[in-house]
Amino acid sequence: MRWDNLGDGGSALFGTDVVSRTIDTPEFRGITFHEVRARSIVNRVPGASRMPFEWTVNPYRGCSHACVYCFARKTHSYLDLDTGLGFDSQIVVKVNAPELLRRELTARRWRGDHIAMGTNVDCYQRAEGRYGLMPGIITALRDHANPFSILTKGTLILRDLDLLRQAAEVTDVGISVSVGFLDRELWRTVEPGTPAPERRLDVVRTLTAHGIPCGVLMAPVIPFLGDAPDQLRATVRAVAEAGAGSVTPLVLHLRPGAREWFMAWLGHHHPPLVRRYERMYADGAYAPKWYQRRITRQVHELATEYGIGPYRPGEHRGITARPEEPAGLPDPTASSGSPASSAAANSPSEPTQLTLL
Repeated sequence: MRWDNLGDGGSALFGTDVVSRTIDTPEFRGITFHEVRARSIVNRVPGASRMPFEWTVNPYRGCSHACVYCFARKTHSYLDLDTGLGFDSQIVVKVNAPELLRRELTARRWRGDHIAMGTNVDCYQRAEGRYGLMPGIITALRDHANPFSILTKGTLILRDLDLLRQAAEVTDVGISVSVGFLDRELWRTVEPGTPAPERRLDVVRTLTAHGIPCGVLMAPVIPFLGDAPDQLRATVRAVAEAGAGSVTPLVLHLRPGAREWFMAWLGHHHPPLVRRYERMYADGAYAPKWYQRRITRQVHELATEYGIGPYRPGEHRGITARPEEPAGLPDPTASSGSPASSAAANSPSEPTQLTLL
């Protein structure tokens, strides 16, 4: 593992005192935790990103959810770790995340900007059950009345319900649960380490019942496997019945690292679809714009039918778009200021193709 490059020098991510633990219990069997002390915890989102926030906190790297499509797989290669099974089972834990966040929130240069969590890997993955970093993180944000949002597939977030309610009394808190489909067979193979979709929708119900607004990121919509009209309808109907305040569709995108792992999975489980995927994603990580538009339009129409209010950028996180950006849904493949970009910003049916999950 490339700790040497990451643990030395003024710009190092971690200190050199790394402890690796392999836990042989049923819940964590086959998983190795690398406990590190991070040098910083509040990270700036790259300027090229179209996300409606600038800052993130990620207490973990790698994710036992083992979603075969996860875009963050590539980040494991920076540590000379495998982006396939290694990403699922070699988990980096920033054990000092809560204390480090509290210190960074008190820095004179910090302006109290919104902080997004769950943008790289899930902060409520199974590792959180062992290390319990999120209560300290939420407490620090609450104590500084710092706005934040969480995106998760994990039901463990309900453990922190009281802290979330306390935080929501003093600052803006946005919660979004990721549910891309209801198909249990698809779920078992493509998201094998996650709670079942219906359990995630129970999280939405519970949060909403306790006065914490919750949206659903309908992600990913998987071409040819989870995009049939009846599948989309069933998912949006279930999202509405769970009380979600918004539903945001996101078509599968396949970046390097995730692409290879997903295509290997596809070849094993659905070999007839391989050529169709090669054609659909021939031009890069994103599905064609016509396909994204179609899915977005269908989901928005269904959301209206089932009484889920109109989508606004950032709504699935309880935040608004950056002030300098138009409050539309820009085409991620269009250059800034281009006609395509301007048209996308003004069209409510344009696809929501995020660059961070």
